[in-house]
Amino acid sequence: MEKIYVGNGVEKFDGDLVEFALNLTKLKTAGDYVFEFQGSKFIKLKVCKNREGINQYGKSHYIEVDTFKPETKNAPTDELIEEAAPEDDFDW
Repeated sequence: MEKIYVGNGVEKFDGDLVEFALNLTKLKTAGDYVFEFQGSKFIKLKVCKNREGINQYGKSHYIEVDTFKPETKNAPTDELIEEAAPEDDFDW
């Protein structure tokens, strides 16, 4: 899956803080990854350390959209559950 980069950041205070700026124009292109929960809209982001360390602009981290989408599995119907249930030999 293609990564969607939406910002860069700088590590401060011995790693206790990462300040970053988000590119809202790029973030708008990630609308497929916005989800709703209890009436509010969310998007999951990842703050990742640059593999090469601090880049030429002094940035130590980058921000990308979490593009993972779990596979949705259909819940079994009552008929399938009854068919799969083992027969018992009890005379109740």
